[in-house]
Amino acid sequence: MKYLYLALSIVLEVLGSSFMKASDGFSKLLPTTITIIAYIACFFFLSQALKSIPLGIAYAIWGGLGIVLTALISVIIFKQSLDLPAIIGIILIVAGVFVMNFFSKSSTH
Repeated sequence: MKYLYLALSIVLEVLGSSFMKASDGFSKLLPTTITIIAYIACFFFLSQALKSIPLGIAYAIWGGLGIVLTALISVIIFKQSLDLPAIIGIILIVAGVFVMNFFSKSSTH
């Protein structure tokens, strides 16, 4: 259940970020409202995940996957482009999350 909560938190964070872009600086009511609700729900589910997942591990997964998914949304939905340094940076973030989760002995999870 803890990873389901974390997954929900990640999806809601990406949803909130995407609608924040669509809100045009919080000048559009519906996207602004969705942003606020998504972030509140996101942090609720993250707090539930943190009951049983160490903070460093949970935040690495949350941040890493959030970056990747948000970057994909920016390319697919908002037609923004990623250059080679951005892609390399994202790959390095994902590699860091992988290393932390599968090789680190600093905290059990």
